Amino acid sequence: MAEQKQTLQRSLGLLQSTSLNMIYMVGIGPFVVLPIVIGMIGNQFLIAWIAGAVLSFIDAMIWSELGTAYPLAGGSYNFLKEAYGKDNMGRMMSFLYVWQTIIQAPLVIASAAIGFSQYLGYLIPLNSWEHKAASGSSIILITILLYRKIDSIGKIGVLLWGGVLLTLGWIIFGGVAHGNFLQPLKEITTSFNPGYILSFAFGNACVKTIYSYLGYYNVCNLGGEIINPGKNIPRSMFISIIGISILYLAMNTSVTSVISWQEIKQWHDADKDMFVISEFFKRLYGSAAANTATVLILWVTLASLFAALLGYSRIPYAAAIDGIFFKVFGKLHPTKEFPYVSLLVIAAIAFIFSLLLKMKEVIDGILAMRIIVQFIGQAIGVVLLRKKRGTAHLPYKMPLYPLPIILAIAIWLFIFCSIDNKVIVSFIIVFCSGLTVYFVYANFQKQWPFEKKRI
Repeated sequence: MAEQKQTLQRSLGLLQSTSLNMIYMVGIGPFVVLPIVIGMIGNQFLIAWIAGAVLSFIDAMIWSELGTAYPLAGGSYNFLKEAYGKDNMGRMMSFLYVWQTIIQAPLVIASAAIGFSQYLGYLIPLNSWEHKAASGSSIILITILLYRKIDSIGKIGVLLWGGVLLTLGWIIFGGVAHGNFLQPLKEITTSFNPGYILSFAFGNACVKTIYSYLGYYNVCNLGGEIINPGKNIPRSMFISIIGISILYLAMNTSVTSVISWQEIKQWHDADKDMFVISEFFKRLYGSAAANTATVLILWVTLASLFAALLGYSRIPYAAAIDGIFFKVFGKLHPTKEFPYVSLLVIAAIAFIFSLLLKMKEVIDGILAMRIIVQFIGQAIGVVLLRKKRGTAHLPYKMPLYPLPIILAIAIWLFIFCSIDNKVIVSFIIVFCSGLTVYFVYANFQKQWPFEKKRI
């Protein structure tokens, strides 16, 4: 097992790890993405949710092998550094990942904050500036909650997880009790077209569903704080993916058994405010129940913000204590022992993004920033590590190697090509700026490829 110079405490067991994964995965995603996916591909919407689950499960095999081999704070930062060589190209790859994290992590947090303000608008009419104020305030609140020791955070995470399960469970129960639960499944099976899965329209819809699954790997970012990581890291990921997949499919089926997919599509096409879950409860139980459900959705969104900001704050910290990223990010709080500088910087950038960007721009940007360097980069990294070090030392070995890697790379490339061209251009700009900063920084620090040759 790899070691890392750090003073983080291993205090998170399987329950806490799984709960932090699941609250990050759910967040606002399924509630705002449900009508968007239906608006894009109509009655094939469940297929897009299944595709997101399949990709997550395959990709989790890659994360599990890497996460158990290197259970350290920072997740992909460590994987890329070790795979590509910590004294050569791995320094550049890990720096690029951290550089992109400084952009894409705030995008993830901003997306939850924007979704929070959108659903708050169901309870309290908000103008444009009030929506922005609500988004920014939610980030400030979560930052205050995270300003404490990790053992307290694990307990808060379990409490927030309870709200997530209660909300999704109530949605599913409502649809089942309504008595028309299986009708959406019948409509899909009668009109399913296998060829449609290869279209870019379907790929673009999958961008949105995959966004709602992101977070199954959050436990890897917290690797240095996980008890018995060789077992708990893969277990928490697979439990999270299977559990959330079942809940998402049941939730979508439940909602569309009460509000037809045709009606939801009309709302999307008319650019109408789509408080689909609130409307679902209003039709079943009345306005009071709709308001209560909306409060629960806001609870779930805050829970996701909590888990995301917690996990991402460990990435610049891990790079800083290795000397690959700016040293200030490596500072721990003097009494609470958490990376407070990293936490505050990511929260500050997320606050700005939440005021400036819209939900669709944020979702596409999140995936575009991750796919090439992080997801595909570390999939190739598994192959490189196996060639260099073999498999005898691995606590977890992915089954059917290398098939999961081939499938993951192929699907991620398909998803990347389905993203809007403007967003891809933004990714290229961030990537090139990261390269520029790395080479300037590496030259100043005399790191690869500018290190002095030993005679």
